[in-house]
Amino acid sequence: MARKEEIKINRSVPLEEIQIRIRSMEKDVRILKRLYFIKYRYQGSSVAEASKNVGVTKMVGYYWQQSWNKQGFNGLTPRFAGGKPSRMSDEQKTELRSILEKRDDWTTEEVRKMIKGRFGVEYGIKHVRKLLKKLKMHYSKPYQHDYRRPRNAEEILKKT
Repeated sequence: MARKEEIKINRSVPLEEIQIRIRSMEKDVRILKRLYFIKYRYQGSSVAEASKNVGVTKMVGYYWQQSWNKQGFNGLTPRFAGGKPSRMSDEQKTELRSILEKRDDWTTEEVRKMIKGRFGVEYGIKHVRKLLKKLKMHYSKPYQHDYRRPRNAEEILKKT
């Protein structure tokens, strides 16, 4: 025999309004899932049943219900923290961009070493590529130049 629900759902919003929101939120799947969870709870399903119906764990269901009870519709919108802050400031990134624009044949290894020497921040090659992409700069393998090749190699080739 299952235990009784300990946390009741706050029914401050009519079910019809939830139905309207469900129809308007068809493109935002995250919020839509949460709205369906609330709808199932309104219809008398337990947290475990409603969570199973939308495909989340029971703990996530309790979290969604708690957010709903406190904030209503605003509590159902996901909040993303934004990730770990960058080790380089925006000023440093603009300075890096201006340095890189002076020359167009940088390798990612050279950029990595320059960032470490100039700004004291150590990045891996993969992260340097991501950083260059964020700065809207292109990177590629540079064309290998043979130091033994004479400057007038094309003319010499045409003569033979």
